[in-house]
Amino acid sequence: MQSILIVGNVTKDVYLRLDNRSNNFETDQNGVKWLDFSFDGSRHNYYTRVSIYGGASISLEVLSRFGLNASISGTPATFLDGQFIAKDVHTTYRYLLCQDNNVSHLEPSEYTYTTWEIPTNNPDWIYLDSSANISPKLATSITDYLNLSRSTKLAIFISKHSNQNAQHIREFIDRADIVISDIPMESSRDNYVKISNDHIEYMGRRVFWSLDDKKDLMTRFSSHLTIAASVLGALVLGKDPSEALLLARANAQSSKLSATSNLSTLERDIADDYYRVEKTNEKGKNMQEIEITAKKLMAPGKGILAADESGGSIHKKFESMNIPDDEQHRRDYRNIFFTTPDLEKYASGVILFDETARQVADNGQTFVNYLSDKGVIPGIKVDQGLVNFENSDEKYTQGLDDLPERLKEYYEMGARFAKWRAAFEVTDHSPSAMAIQKNCEILADYARDCQAANIVPIVEPELVYDGDYTIEQNIEYTGKILDCLFSELAKKSINLAGCILKVNMVLAGKRQEHQSTPEEVGRATAQVLREHVPHALAGVVFLSGGQSVTQATDNLQAVTNNGPFPWTVTFSYARALQDPALQAWKGDNANADTARGAFRERLIANANALKVNNAYETEQ
Repeated sequence: MQSILIVGNVTKDVYLRLDNRSNNFETDQNGVKWLDFSFDGSRHNYYTRVSIYGGASISLEVLSRFGLNASISGTPATFLDGQFIAKDVHTTYRYLLCQDNNVSHLEPSEYTYTTWEIPTNNPDWIYLDSSANISPKLATSITDYLNLSRSTKLAIFISKHSNQNAQHIREFIDRADIVISDIPMESSRDNYVKISNDHIEYMGRRVFWSLDDKKDLMTRFSSHLTIAASVLGALVLGKDPSEALLLARANAQSSKLSATSNLSTLERDIADDYYRVEKTNEKGKNMQEIEITAKKLMAPGKGILAADESGGSIHKKFESMNIPDDEQHRRDYRNIFFTTPDLEKYASGVILFDETARQVADNGQTFVNYLSDKGVIPGIKVDQGLVNFENSDEKYTQGLDDLPERLKEYYEMGARFAKWRAAFEVTDHSPSAMAIQKNCEILADYARDCQAANIVPIVEPELVYDGDYTIEQNIEYTGKILDCLFSELAKKSINLAGCILKVNMVLAGKRQEHQSTPEEVGRATAQVLREHVPHALAGVVFLSGGQSVTQATDNLQAVTNNGPFPWTVTFSYARALQDPALQAWKGDNANADTARGAFRERLIANANALKVNNAYETEQ
C-alpha cells in the first residue's frame, strides 16, 4: 500500500446560516454582497451552526478513502472506520457566513505555522497541502529530509496562501513530481494540475465540473481540496490522466460537507456515466448507445482519422504519383494506416469508405473488425457526393434516398458512426441563404436517420479553404452556417449528446493575399465556436481542408490554446495525416514500414497539439 505523509493544517470551518433579512447587506458596484455588522446596535442572527473539519483533514479523508496509507505530519489526527478522529489536534477556526446560497468567509487574523515531524518510516510521497503555512525554516527541514530519502516523491498544492514567489516555495515547485494549483501559474511542465472554478486540466486533458446541483453549501475551500487530493490519489494508484480527472470531478460533485466518497463508489459513478444502459424502451436504448459512442469518440487526447476518400479523390492522389488505381493498391494504402503501431493511443475512430469497410486486413479480418479489436471505433462515409442545385453553380450533397437501408447494413457490419459532408464555396454570390438552408436541412435528415439506426452522426458543413476571402468573411459565413445547422438539428429533435460537429477552422481563404497566422486562427475559431455551438453537443472535430501538414497542426495548437471549451475539441484529418505516408509509400509495400513511421509521427504531433499551452513537439 502506497503511503502519503500530508504536511498541512487542520482547520475547523464553522458555517453560520444567517437570517434572511436584507437590510444588513449592501451590494457594491461589482454586484458583490457585503455584510454590514450593524454598528447601529442591531443584531444579525444565525439560525443554524455547522462545524466541520477542513484543511488537511479533507486531504487525509480523500486519500484514505482511496485506499492509501495517509497521515498528517505532526498531529495525532487519524481517519479510521470512516471517521476523522481529532483528539488533541490543534485547529485554526474559519467562519463562513451563508445566506440562501451565497457564502462569504472571514479569514483568521493569522495562520498557525505548520508542524513537521521527521517520519520514522519513509513515506512514498510527501504532500504539501494548500492549508500548509510553511516557514523558510520548516522548508529547509523538509528539503533536508527529501535529500536523504531519495525514493520519496513530492506533491504540492499551491493556493493564494502559498506565496508561490517565495524562494523556498519556488524550490518546492521546481523539485515536485506533481504540482497542483487553483491560482494562475506560469508552468509548461507536464506535471501541472490546474484547478479552476469550472474545469480541471492535466496532461492536455480537461474536464468540466460544477457544484450548481448540490444541496450542501460546498465552497472552493472544501471542493478544491477534494479535487486536488483525488487527482493525487488517483495518479499515485496508477490511473491514467483522464480517469484521474473524472474521479476528482465525481468526488467533488458527490461529496457532502460531512463526507467524501470512497474509490469504489467513484469508479462505479464514472463507469455509470459512460456505460449506463437505459432499460425503458427501444428508443431509450438507441439514445443511450449513441451517447456512449460519442463520448468514446471524443476521448481527450485522441483524434479521428478520415480514411474515407471517394474513388475520384484517391484516383487523383494515385495518378499524381503514378500509382495504379486498382482495388489492391487502395487496400494496401489503407492497410498502412490501420496497422500502424499505437494507432489506438492517438485515434479514437477511423472513417472508412464503403469499399474499405468491405476489405480485409492481413490477418483475414475485415478492416471493421480489425479496428474494433484494436479499440478503435469504425465509422463510415455515407454521403454520395456533391451535385449542383438546379440552375445554380452551388452544390448540395446527395445520398438520402436509401440511407436508412445502408445504415442498417453498416451497423450490422460493425460501424458505429457516420459522416456526411456539405461543402460551401465562397464567391461573389455564394454561399447563398438558399444553399445554406437546403444543405443544413439535408444534414439534419441524415443525422435523424443515423440516430434511428444507433449510429452517431458526424455533421460536416465545410467552408471550402480554396477561395479568396478574408478571415472576417469566414467568421461571418461559418457563423451563419452553424446557426442554421443547429436550428435544423433542433427541428428534427437530434440528440446533441450523440452528435459530433466536423467543421473548418476559421482562417482566410487559400487564395487570399493576407494569410492568417496561427494566433489569428486560434482566436477566430474559438470565438465562432463559443458563439454558435450549443454546449450540449458531444464534441467538435476539425477538418484540415487543404491546409499543409504543419499548418494544420500549428492551427490546431492555436485553437487549443484558446480553450477551454464546453466540449472536447480535436482533429479529424485526412491529407494532413496521410500525405507524408503516401509520399513515403509510393505504391511499393517494401516502403510500408517507413510510411507507417511517417503517419505515426503526424498522429503524435497532432495529439501533442491538443495539450494546453504545449509547444509543438514530437514524441521520440
